[in-house]
Amino acid sequence: MSPVSRPAAHTRQPGPPFDAPAARRLRVALGMTPGHVAQGLRTSYALAHATPDLVNAWERGALTPAHAELTALAGVLWCSPAELIGRPRTLREHRVARGLAPEDVARAVGHEFLAYTRMEESGQWRGTDRQNALLADLLDLALPDLVTVTGREGELAGLLRSAAGTRWQAYVKQVARIVPLDRRLLEDTLQELHQDYQGRMAATLSWGGGSAARDASDAGDGFLDRIVDHFWTSLRKRTA
Repeated sequence: MSPVSRPAAHTRQPGPPFDAPAARRLRVALGMTPGHVAQGLRTSYALAHATPDLVNAWERGALTPAHAELTALAGVLWCSPAELIGRPRTLREHRVARGLAPEDVARAVGHEFLAYTRMEESGQWRGTDRQNALLADLLDLALPDLVTVTGREGELAGLLRSAAGTRWQAYVKQVARIVPLDRRLLEDTLQELHQDYQGRMAATLSWGGGSAARDASDAGDGFLDRIVDHFWTSLRKRTA
């Protein structure tokens, strides 16, 4: 396989979050090969560096197209650019999706530029409650996104797993430090998670053993693996 060629690094601007599976799905639906897509990028959009290997790298998620590349790819695939943009996850992706330069964000939240860029590159956000609020407002972050981009999702997951497996009441205050919502709302949500998980584990014991018990145990493990998603879903139901 030939090496994937790209434009020079200093001419490339980072693009928005890319939905690689959507790109592949759209290409296949059109009956096109990566070679057809690359040819269209070269002939119709003057992207001389486009090759089948590059298209494959985009679809595998190994590389992300820049803004101009994504726009051109959308043209070749007969779709809008929005259909190729995935949901932002990282601080950088949210910033890029909002069309902001890193210096704009640093200035708005009160960080030195170099300090901000280091946090963006490392994924380790350091900010006060006020800076968190400014960041959420600037990037239009919902609370789940704010928890993710500030690097606290892992901590939240650990607390939620403990609350589901032991006394949920002992974790309300700690969860509230990460998710500053009404205490009663958090209490009801943690109690629901606890009851749901304990119900799954009770089913494991009731089977006594065998494949049915293993299936129930696996369901309990799966619940804990997705505990943060269950937490946000429960909160959305209660605040809808």
